[in-house]
Amino acid sequence: MTTPPPSPLVDRARHVAALAAEHAARAEAARAPHPEVLAAVTAAGFASHGVPAPFGRPGRTLAELKRAVALVAAECPATAWCAVLAALMARTAGYLPRRGREALWADGPDTLVAGAVTPRGSAAPVAGGWSLSGTWPSVTTAEDADWLLLAAVVRADGEPDARVFAVERAAVRVEKTWDDVGMRATGSHTVVADEVFVAAPMTFPFACLTAVDDPPPGPDGRPVPLLAVNAFAFCLPMLGAAQGALRRWRELTDAKLRAHPAAYDPVVAHYADVFARSASEIDAADLVLDRVARVVDSGAPVGRAEVARNQRDCAFAAGLLVGAVDQLMRASGTSGHSTSLGLQRLWRDVHTAGAHRALQFGTAAAGYAREFLRPATPAEASANAVG
Repeated sequence: MTTPPPSPLVDRARHVAALAAEHAARAEAARAPHPEVLAAVTAAGFASHGVPAPFGRPGRTLAELKRAVALVAAECPATAWCAVLAALMARTAGYLPRRGREALWADGPDTLVAGAVTPRGSAAPVAGGWSLSGTWPSVTTAEDADWLLLAAVVRADGEPDARVFAVERAAVRVEKTWDDVGMRATGSHTVVADEVFVAAPMTFPFACLTAVDDPPPGPDGRPVPLLAVNAFAFCLPMLGAAQGALRRWRELTDAKLRAHPAAYDPVVAHYADVFARSASEIDAADLVLDRVARVVDSGAPVGRAEVARNQRDCAFAAGLLVGAVDQLMRASGTSGHSTSLGLQRLWRDVHTAGAHRALQFGTAAAGYAREFLRPATPAEASANAVG
């Protein structure tokens, strides 16, 4: 096995993981990231990971992001979710025009960007820019972000379109609405904008987010479609959470196994099956996500086929991880369900992350099949019918 290259982000992620574990219970109760933990996330370099040159730091890869996020998620998936969303939103903000990027990262690459890129608001053209209004739910780190990316429907010359707007946090209102069963410590509250002025350089077409055939340059200058990486980001906290759940399950199970003889025992056989199956599924998901990272990190062109396979792989990995953690939880006994232990929190967080629409296998499978299963043309269908 090849040893991964040294990474300051991975090294700092260990400190973030320890700090997040210490504050996990308080952050869950507050339904928001602990301020000290979120500061550590930013200082570690997660917020700057997707920042484009020349505003960011060169040499960042998805492979190192995967390692770093998984380390944090093994202790606190909610913190890992905040971390990877900060990286993803920075990458998304890279689509802003040059003047917009200069304004957003005027204070440096560690600017914390949050966002909601489903067009839920509306915007109207005004002198020098746009007037933005709307309500966007489930915006991770909404209260703490420096900037927010908010998607809205616009009308230009009577035709509906959509754009993404970069708005300073002080210009909007945040309503504390986050009340999910999992990922409680992400502070994914609702953002409200009331006729907020957005200057022209602080917006870009929504089509940038979905462009595949001819995407604009990404953070490293290469035209990598955002659709090739977004599901990957959402899946990483699930990977680390599953790895953490396996470790905690082993700790819970060791004491139970010591009460049984070394000879064949049905209880031992049951635990062996659960352990081997869950570990295999987690390892398989890990390997699948490694390939997703390589597709982007390799520097080779990323087209429609690679996007479709990446999305399929991420949704498939998410299903493996949910199944693995479910097995562990079911076999953990009453003690594993105790709210005083971390296993149940990881289980809840994995289910909330796995419910993200970007990780639904049916949708990803349809896109994959559309790309690789070519239906017959009308002429071919006619020829087949005659034959």
